[in-house]
Amino acid sequence: MSENRKKRMSMLDGLAAAGSTSRNTPMMSSNRALRSARDAVDSHRVWEIDPALVDDMRTRDRLDPADVLDLRDAIEANGQTVPILVRRNPEKDGRYLLVYGRRRLEAIRGSDKVDKVRALIASLDERDAMTAQISENMARRDLSFIEKALFAQGLVENGFGNQSQVAEVLTVSKSSVSMAISVAEIIGRELATAIGPAHGIGRPRWETMARAIEASGADRAALADLAEEVHTAAQVAEVRGEASDEDASVAAFEAVLKRLSPAPAPRRATSNAPKRQTLQIEGRNAGTLRRTAKGLDLQLKDPGFADWIDAEAQAIVEELHARWKARAED
Repeated sequence: MSENRKKRMSMLDGLAAAGSTSRNTPMMSSNRALRSARDAVDSHRVWEIDPALVDDMRTRDRLDPADVLDLRDAIEANGQTVPILVRRNPEKDGRYLLVYGRRRLEAIRGSDKVDKVRALIASLDERDAMTAQISENMARRDLSFIEKALFAQGLVENGFGNQSQVAEVLTVSKSSVSMAISVAEIIGRELATAIGPAHGIGRPRWETMARAIEASGADRAALADLAEEVHTAAQVAEVRGEASDEDASVAAFEAVLKRLSPAPAPRRATSNAPKRQTLQIEGRNAGTLRRTAKGLDLQLKDPGFADWIDAEAQAIVEELHARWKARAED
């Protein structure tokens, strides 16, 4: 075996083994798929091809463009150490379809210093290529919940299989895939992309956001604008040297969720309004008596009776006071 082939085989074995801890883990099927992709590589060599000749028709699995910029800088400084994997485009002679390595491809496409992408060319059909992508995706442990949810949604929408089949290749339960896709559908790709990966925000909080959007009928485009504003503010702060330690995508998530959260209901002020008591004489309304901060307010309907009360007020009050005092002493 040639030295180059040994290096290539070792590199692909390394990809296949990434994240594996034991022979009994769910990663075994992922490893086998990656090794199948390795075995399908032809010519036993790494090719340097024009990145413009590679078409990327795959389901997108990442939301953060910033890491592509970091990778571009690393490739320009140190070279592309890990080749991408492509297959020949059966419909366009001389062109290729990406199997995996999107970030590396995008990084080189955006580079002014690197004009060729190092690639392995494999003989794979569409389903085998998709399986290899899924396996490579599973071998990485840095995808956030929403990235995985959108990836699963894309697999179903692009005809890879139904939810049960997608769950099988992802080695998760069908209920997990179903819940993830449900969240992805409600959130929507535009809003999810505007927020970003939001590492550390798990399924429960994304479900909370999805329920809030459903319940409120919120405008997702407006929420996406809000998320973009948070990212813009973070970029401006970074330029000014005032960058926060908080992940901008997490901050965007929190801002959107806060916008969706209903404002706390105002506390009902304790009523200080005086209570009014209706007075009756012989079954008919005779007036009202109201307790106020200053005492009692008596309103009488019969003007003649009111005049008599006014004239006899002192005697009436003394009589009533005596009755009250006698009652208290009993």
